[in-house]
Order: sequence, then C-alpha cells, then structure tokens
Amino acid sequence: MPELTYEAAYAELQQLVRELQDDKVGIDALAARIERANELLKFCRERLRQTEDQIGNLSDLAS
Repeated sequence: MPELTYEAAYAELQQLVRELQDDKVGIDALAARIERANELLKFCRERLRQTEDQIGNLSDLAS
C-alpha cells in the first residue's frame, strides 16, 4: 500500500466534505466518513507541523 501523501489526504478530505455537503452519505456511513475525515485532518496537521519544523531548522542553519 503506497504511503499517504499530504496532497492525497487533502484531496480525499475535500471529497468527503463535498459528499457530506451534498447529502451523498447515508446515515449508516456518516460515522465512518467523519472518523476518516478526522484521521485525514490529523495526518495533514502533523505533516504541516513537520514541514514547519524543517523550515525552522533550515532557517537556524542559515543564521
């Protein structure tokens, strides 16, 4: 299974939001979609935090 990328996670999250907004998700699948959206949000936030840390490290080295 390929490693999840930020771009793929963000695209999937956008799709989930569209489905929820368009009422395309039945009540039985709603909990699973919300759980997946939470997982994707957590992944994206962590990836952004890691990238910010890397940028900060580069800035420190350049100083």
